[in-house]
Amino acid sequence: METHRHTNELIHETSPYLLQHAHNPVNWMPWGEEALQQAKAENKLLLISIGYAACHWCHVMEHESFEDELVAEIMNRNFVCIKVDREERPDVDQIYMTAVQLMTERGGWPLNAVALPDGRPIWGGTYFPKESWVNALQQLAGYHRQHPDKTTEYAQRLMHGIEQSVLLPISRENRKPGLEEIKMVVRSWQTDFDWEEGGSQGAPKFMMPGNLLFLLRWAHQQEDGRVEAFVETTLNKMAMGGIYDQLGGGFARYSTDTVWRVPHFEKMLYDNGQLLSLYSRAFQKFQYPLYRELVGETIGWLKREMLSPENGFYSSLDADSEGEEGKFYVWQKADLQKLLCKDSDLFAAYFNVNSTGYWEDGNYILLRRKSDAAFAEQHDLSLNQLKDKVKQWKTKLLAVREEREHPALDDKILTSWNALVITGLTDAYKALGEPEYLELATKNADFVTKKLMSESGTLHHSYKNGSSKVDGFLEDYALFIQALVALFEVTADAAFLQRAEQLTETTFKQFFDPGKGIFYFSPAGKTDLITRSVEVYDNVIPSSNSVMANNLFQLGHLLGKPGYLEVAEKMLEKVGESAAQFPSGHSNWLNLALSFSDDQFEVAITGPEAIRFGRELQTNYMPNCLFCMGETENLPLLKNRVNKGKTQIYVCQNQACQLPVETPGQALKLICGK
Repeated sequence: METHRHTNELIHETSPYLLQHAHNPVNWMPWGEEALQQAKAENKLLLISIGYAACHWCHVMEHESFEDELVAEIMNRNFVCIKVDREERPDVDQIYMTAVQLMTERGGWPLNAVALPDGRPIWGGTYFPKESWVNALQQLAGYHRQHPDKTTEYAQRLMHGIEQSVLLPISRENRKPGLEEIKMVVRSWQTDFDWEEGGSQGAPKFMMPGNLLFLLRWAHQQEDGRVEAFVETTLNKMAMGGIYDQLGGGFARYSTDTVWRVPHFEKMLYDNGQLLSLYSRAFQKFQYPLYRELVGETIGWLKREMLSPENGFYSSLDADSEGEEGKFYVWQKADLQKLLCKDSDLFAAYFNVNSTGYWEDGNYILLRRKSDAAFAEQHDLSLNQLKDKVKQWKTKLLAVREEREHPALDDKILTSWNALVITGLTDAYKALGEPEYLELATKNADFVTKKLMSESGTLHHSYKNGSSKVDGFLEDYALFIQALVALFEVTADAAFLQRAEQLTETTFKQFFDPGKGIFYFSPAGKTDLITRSVEVYDNVIPSSNSVMANNLFQLGHLLGKPGYLEVAEKMLEKVGESAAQFPSGHSNWLNLALSFSDDQFEVAITGPEAIRFGRELQTNYMPNCLFCMGETENLPLLKNRVNKGKTQIYVCQNQACQLPVETPGQALKLICGK
């Protein structure tokens, strides 16, 4: 049995990130009332260190400082030290990230903050080398002992700034953007586009699936060829770049360069769930085989490496293995030549085992620069011959790679991130029709319902080792409601819609501020936070408020609840001005603005062939359509539209329907005009 010189309070936690620090000499405590009360009792400053399991620089700082006994002695003597998993407590992370950004104008992880015993921050930053860390802590502790009144005064000023930052940036005039204004916003946004390589200009490059989902929809509905070409370029470059795991499927978190070549190798569930949606919808639009393959491979990776025996999806894979970033994914040329023999030159040309794919220390990142059709023609192969070879190569190298030491797995299961995968799998089923994808989505939704929802109908945020913990945040409710609506649209199972409605009502009770007309991120009654924040900016994951507003738009139509539509419209009005000034941080709000300002259809299909007709229609890219199918009049959109024994399709707008048609082709003509 392994023995450790040190063990701290984190040993009782379930978060893999916290457990990584359980044997540091630092007397870490988890976030909670006990740590806060101890700081008050001992009149010590709080040292709050926030990170996550797949964070490379978090590991570096742990090794340099938190495993060092001399550094730990300084930390323990002067502070009550708290470790926070930002994925488990995003509400805590939001507050101290805001503080650090106000103080330093930058943020990131590891995130380190020092606060008064009551939690109000006075200092912070991100990664610190050991010597800088020690110097900063000694100076802070000494200054606070000598000038407690000044640190308290600074904390009060900073707290005021935090409270202003976490409040909704209400527009001077409440208005929702119309079609012409959205057009101007998209035009101004284009100055940040990298037309050659896709994504935003500069490095690092993040994939930002929410932005691309909106731009794809905008280009389609407005027939904007230039924006469409940009989205297509971005999708192709990402799919063929090193940021995509060319052998095993799934995307890394971001590219460290401007050409999607060298990734930061950690793989996050939230990225890949959203990218399933993005590439599935792009396949509906463009019908490119590359997108179909990518979706299939990514789902294969999710099943192989991220799926728990209980049908929950784990959170992330580390960037490092054997102490080196990316070691699991990269290849030495000599090893490839030995494994692939006579095919090694062709493989090297296909996956750029050359100066293009070279990274460092003799290692190559597999990436592509040509489509299969172009490559096959250049090398005098038929497309089928090439596909067979690529399949053989991948099978052989994946088997070899499986024998390597795997990156560490963060095996906690988060409601919000699983919900993104449910939506992604449902979109994949719509686009590609593979029953397995829908089965995976429904099993995962069942897991969330059984393991992360209480008997009273409230959600928990995190699950591990048979127990769920931490009250659900707005992101959990909003993203799971979104997933349930997506499942309802493809299955016609009203139970999904009923659950979405119940959770929506719970969300109003626990998170909504009627005076401000917006939802808080944390539920009412939290006693361990210095303030309740409001999340409105869309980031790599769309903001919980924008997701909720889009949910209310959809549910307002599906359930015949105009009150939901009114709340969604008022929420949009509050951020309208901010969205116009900063479109890349409001893409999901712009999605809602487009729903309100452009043609929006509800497609009601009744009769014995309703689901089959719906499936046929849903293979098309129709981002401005909501589907409601069934054989009974159990929902508002189906009322008085059931003609026994006959399947009919009603194309409606704002609850007013055209005369029914009897084939998907006729319905498609009414929606798309072709």
